[in-house]
Amino acid sequence: MADTPIRFPENLRPLEPQGPDLLADERKRATFDPKELTEIIYGRDYLVKRDRILKILTNDPILGDKSHRYYTGRDIRFKKSLAAAKRMVELIKQHNWSNEELGIADFLFDESGPFRLHRSMFMPTIENQGTEEQKKLFLEPAQRYEIIGCYAQTELGHGSNVRGLETTAVYDTQSQTFVLQSPTLTASKWWIGGLGVAANHAIVMARLISNGKDHGPHPFVVQIRDLATHKALPGITVGDVGPKFGFNTVDNGFILFDNVRIPHIAMLARYSRIDKNTGEYIKPPNSKLAYGTMVYVRANIVLESRYVLARAATVAVRYSAIRIQGSDAANPKEITSSNTGKKVPVETPVLDYTMQQFRLFPVIARAYACHFTGQEMHRMYVENQAKMAQGDFSFLADLHASSSGLKSLTTTMAVDAIEECRRACGGHGYLLASGLGQFYQDYLPKATWEGDNYLLTQQTARYLLKTFRSVRAGKISTKDANFSSSYMFEYLSEPNARCPATSATDFDNPELLLSAFKFRVAFLIDKAVAMLDEEQRTWNDMLVEIYRISRAHCQLLMASNFVQAVFSRQDDRNTRALQDVARLFCLFTLEQEVADFLTCQYLSPAQALLIKQQVIVSLGKIRPNAVALVDAFGFPDYLLQSALGVSDGRVYENLAVMAEQEPLNQRQVVVGYEEHIKPLVYAGKHRWNIHKDGSARL
Repeated sequence: MADTPIRFPENLRPLEPQGPDLLADERKRATFDPKELTEIIYGRDYLVKRDRILKILTNDPILGDKSHRYYTGRDIRFKKSLAAAKRMVELIKQHNWSNEELGIADFLFDESGPFRLHRSMFMPTIENQGTEEQKKLFLEPAQRYEIIGCYAQTELGHGSNVRGLETTAVYDTQSQTFVLQSPTLTASKWWIGGLGVAANHAIVMARLISNGKDHGPHPFVVQIRDLATHKALPGITVGDVGPKFGFNTVDNGFILFDNVRIPHIAMLARYSRIDKNTGEYIKPPNSKLAYGTMVYVRANIVLESRYVLARAATVAVRYSAIRIQGSDAANPKEITSSNTGKKVPVETPVLDYTMQQFRLFPVIARAYACHFTGQEMHRMYVENQAKMAQGDFSFLADLHASSSGLKSLTTTMAVDAIEECRRACGGHGYLLASGLGQFYQDYLPKATWEGDNYLLTQQTARYLLKTFRSVRAGKISTKDANFSSSYMFEYLSEPNARCPATSATDFDNPELLLSAFKFRVAFLIDKAVAMLDEEQRTWNDMLVEIYRISRAHCQLLMASNFVQAVFSRQDDRNTRALQDVARLFCLFTLEQEVADFLTCQYLSPAQALLIKQQVIVSLGKIRPNAVALVDAFGFPDYLLQSALGVSDGRVYENLAVMAEQEPLNQRQVVVGYEEHIKPLVYAGKHRWNIHKDGSARL
């Protein structure tokens, strides 16, 4: 007789009141309509596209089923990710998706696959840095997926320090080829997404050497595998780096070159090139042109951080509204059961506890702060691109410095938020079924790629220190001031300014809050300049202070963008809800960083206590809107893959269903029992009592 799967009794239901009723009660208490806010966040056109693409994905035989993700090992998941990548290409062609529509599909499917870097790095790099001839030769077949590419920059021994890359590309004028060489083990390209298994081409960043002179890292398009057999070409050693903490549906790879010759046209030559006959190096028109792409990438990372923060908050806030624990005897509560129609008493939802609010509501606030900051970064990127096209690079340095620091700050916040939300879900948060564990694993690399989060802050601080020196020396006028130099002018005009607040409610004033952020960062910059220039401290000695400066500057940026976005809007119920969230973001950040504000003496200890009081007041204002604020991000269950954050509130039913899907539960008796358990049990068989029904008990 075949063994049967383990199933929960179908007649059992959760204890009243049930999740759907608890969530419905939460949604009735909101002061605004989350659907209206969803449209404000995304725009109607985006939502129409998203809903259309969501329907395609959920009904697709390959992409529609994500149930295997929490139950299978890397080998099965990667095989399925290859099938999903192929299917996504078929859908791109079938529906003629634009880049925006493909981005929506990728976001909803929520699994980085072996073709992700082909789209996000390989093709855009050729588009931005290739000549028209190179685009025809490499980009057009890549767009048809006739070649699959990746972006090979990071090496085993060098990551953020791009200038230290060891791979060389030596130009040979006689054969008119470049010779690629990996001179050491640490020159191995490492961590390259898509390289381990899928890619047959790579953009390789290598030190360009011509006529005996080293011109630093430049990009080369290199075929690495045979298009017919997919085997590595002669002189190339390539493979996968092995299992990782997460992100295991991507084949991060390594590659080494042993005197591999590539043609002259392989060097991407839109900005700089090698004369084919003489080997002469022709410099780019401006060395800063590459920064524009970096700003774009980092602006996208800031926008992505809003989704990460909002997604983690969605799961934890919805679950905290459904998880009832303890009773408030002073304020007993009842709700009507949709099953029985009767009033039923409600234990206290954990979302009513102030400590839970203190953990979760700032995550919501940070999600919205990242949303408005990411939008502003994109607007500034577009404006800067237009300026650079006219030969004006004056805007670039400030934008690049801010984008570097924001990448560091927002990804750090997002990583921390996922873990905080997981813990706030208690024991059930530890299940992969919560939707937070694997999410954390897969997002974690963002803290180190596209620039390590601590190294990046040096780029931000170096620019701010230079700007401060120029402002103080009178080299920048107030009419030419940008965001950074403007708060430095304010500080230098009144270096002994103090916060005028005398009551907790004074800290509801957004301009007062922003003044505190401005003074703090300018003070930190002033003292750092003094330590470097007057006390002759080394840069290495100052790295902790430099990190604090970058963090302070970017927190000011986020607070300023958030305040500007929501306090300049027409007053309505959505605006008022967002203003409460903006105040919480500023107040909570002030409280978390209070040591800096006390050190610069802009705040007094008494004022710091008032801020703490006002944070608790702000939590109370947001409490009725908590579920609505996460609902407004509009994440479908298909994306969340979370039993705890399910939109209809059926948490316990979904936990049971997901437990039933566990492979260990597909048999009453586990494979391995006969070999590993039965011999031990049989050793004591003389103590058994055999019953009439055939069962044996001690």
